[in-house]
Amino acid sequence: MNAQVMSWDSAGADRAVAVLKAVADPSRYRLLWALTQQELPVSALAELLGAHVAATSQHLAKLRAAGLVDSRREGTRIYYRAGERVRSLLEEATLVANDVRGEGGGSDGAPPEPAAVTRERTARPARTARIRRPAAEH
Repeated sequence: MNAQVMSWDSAGADRAVAVLKAVADPSRYRLLWALTQQELPVSALAELLGAHVAATSQHLAKLRAAGLVDSRREGTRIYYRAGERVRSLLEEATLVANDVRGEGGGSDGAPPEPAAVTRERTARPARTARIRRPAAEH
């Protein structure tokens, strides 16, 4: 076996850790998985998460800073997408996670569907704002 040992690249390791940290949040993982399937606007992504648009935008900003998503503007809407490399990263993470748990791939040889995708199909409805009553005057 010809195993090559790569020399340590501190800057490269820091960038890799930044990418892994960005993916480590369940909401961002779900966003990335959806964005490898199709390009979507923030409103659709917020609905998918069952979160507010502002919170979803914060997640997207972190993913964009890590270089994991691209965006384009069309009128007043911004559409996001993730490339094949991101999809490969997510699939590899799923395979590693399943190997750690002792699970194999599906009978068709494809990796099993990540739990985040299963949850995506049964996403919670968007949260509603609560209205506070003014404090009673004494």
